[in-house]
Formats: sequence, structure tokens, C-alpha cells
Amino acid sequence: EEWGKGGGCVPSSSKKRASLVNDNPDPNPIVNASENVNVNDIRDNNVSEKTIEADPVVLQQGQHPPTFEDASSSPISAPAKLRIFIVYYSMYGHVEALAKKMKEGVDVIEGVEGVLFRVPEMLSAEVLEQMRAPPKDESIPIITAAELPAADGIVFGFPTRYGAMAAQMKAFFDSTGKLWTDQKLAGKPAGFFVSTGTQGGGQETTA
Repeated sequence: EEWGKGGGCVPSSSKKRASLVNDNPDPNPIVNASENVNVNDIRDNNVSEKTIEADPVVLQQGQHPPTFEDASSSPISAPAKLRIFIVYYSMYGHVEALAKKMKEGVDVIEGVEGVLFRVPEMLSAEVLEQMRAPPKDESIPIITAAELPAADGIVFGFPTRYGAMAAQMKAFFDSTGKLWTDQKLAGKPAGFFVSTGTQGGGQETTA
């Protein structure tokens, strides 16, 4: 455009309007990414279609080309389950029964597994016999403090004794001092469950 004498803007006869868009664009331009292509060629749709040839696959005798069925039949490793340790002490079996029910509830959750453990017994077999305590379930292993860091979460179960936890569980907690020093259990979720013979038998202060 140029300014006229009369003031105002009139189209210049010496210049032609430039066309920014190709009048006949290719609706489906194909560009080979492996070739060096000029940007102006892409704009003007001057890029020709090219075919990429892949190297032939050589099959051994008895082999067949891979199919979708082969891919779907490939084994896929399942993610590891979260392990919740259910650690308990039980003299007469009441807390043990609760612990097994806790495991049943944990196992219902997809991707989570409950693992039962007993804490070590401090009383001798003679004393337990005099107290008429039933035999322990030997299929449930005895845990050590060093095994606790392997858990993704921990639930503790114990009976009460005169407003406090059983001495066996207290002794087990005392054995975790090194884990506390090294902060090996920091951030792990934990919970507990208790059993008492009567109301007011110690659950208020123990729990």
C-alpha cells in the first residue's frame, strides 16, 4: 500500500498481493522423517511419497512369524503384594483367634497379604502347664525384632495384665531398641488390638 496525495490509503498498482496459502494443497502430505526435508518444500507440498523398506526377518526351521497370540501368551509378572505383619502374644488362645480373624480381613484386600507371627514365650513349659495354657500353634513362626523392617505395615495384638500389656509383648518391644536407633521402622503404619477378661480389665490404659 502507499499513501495518495489526497490523504488516505489506496492499493498500490505496482505491487501484487502475495498469496500465503497454496491454491491447490495436497490433502495428505507424507514426509519421511529419515530424509532431510526443506521447510519450504513442506509448505509448498513438494515432498514426494517415499517407501521405507524393512530388513527381511529370517526364520529358522520350525519357527513361525510372531502373532498377537504369542504376545498375549507371554507371562506377565504380577506386582508383589503388600505384607502386613500381624504380631501377637496369646496365652489361652483368645488373642490368637483375633489375630487369625485379622489376617482373614487383610487377605480380602486385593494386593495385600497378612502374615501371622508369635512373639517369644518367656514362661517355661512347666509353668504354662500349671497355668493350664493350651499348646501354641507351631505352624505360626516366632518373630524376631530384626524381621520387622521387612513389613509394609504392622499390627500388634496382646492381652492385658493389670492395666498393662503382657510381659512377653513388652519384652519384644524392648528388643527393638536398635531399630529405633537406626530409624528402621520410621514411617511404617502400625496398629494394635487387645483382649481383656472383663470390662475395665486394662484396655483403657493399655490401648
